[in-house]
Amino acid sequence: MEGAQAVREALRHARVHELFITDAAADRHPELVAAAREAGVRVVVVTDQAAASLSDTVTPQGLVAVCDLLDVAVAEALGERPALVAVCAGIADPGNVGTVIRVADAAGADAVLLAGDTVDPHNGKAVRASTGSVFHLPLARDRDAGAVLDACRAAGLAVLVADAGGELDLHDPASDAVLAGPVAWVFGGEAHGVPADLARGADHRVRVPILGRAESLNLATAAAVCLYASVAAGRRRRTP
Repeated sequence: MEGAQAVREALRHARVHELFITDAAADRHPELVAAAREAGVRVVVVTDQAAASLSDTVTPQGLVAVCDLLDVAVAEALGERPALVAVCAGIADPGNVGTVIRVADAAGADAVLLAGDTVDPHNGKAVRASTGSVFHLPLARDRDAGAVLDACRAAGLAVLVADAGGELDLHDPASDAVLAGPVAWVFGGEAHGVPADLARGADHRVRVPILGRAESLNLATAAAVCLYASVAAGRRRRTP
């Protein structure tokens, strides 16, 4: 984990083994050094050159923490009665994966599942894009995307694919009955969307209407719109 925010969240929510930090970073963030030492984490002061060699950013912040991997089995991530889950299917861009994790965390999702050939959530860019959300909700990976969707159905979730050509309009009031229930939203890469075989096997394919002249929404924006639409539909259902 790299950078002050990621290290802060790691110290709060993960098992951290070592913290490498420059003198300048230690002066800027004495609370992180104190928290690490209080937790029994080995703190190693390194040179700027050493910190840069550990970093994969253009402007390293001088803090790098080593902690346990975060992902768990799909069944463990889903738990007993999930209500809202985000599934990343075939997303190659780590920044998009990290942002979807952040959006899912903000929307109160129960888990994020990474299916098929989706980038590793431990990728440095994905972790940074999540701004700490990788520590806040369960993450699971499985190369068998079909098995991931089967696990979602077995957990009582309806599988909804975000699809620009979907038969269900996100803004149609009639869609509330679907959106308000326990759902797993499936999001694909920006270039090709959700793989066709997964889209065909979904319970519903849902489109976000484009009301202006934009060609489409980017992945992170579409994920935010869809996840929050489910949150809003659920609240409307519970309101007398």
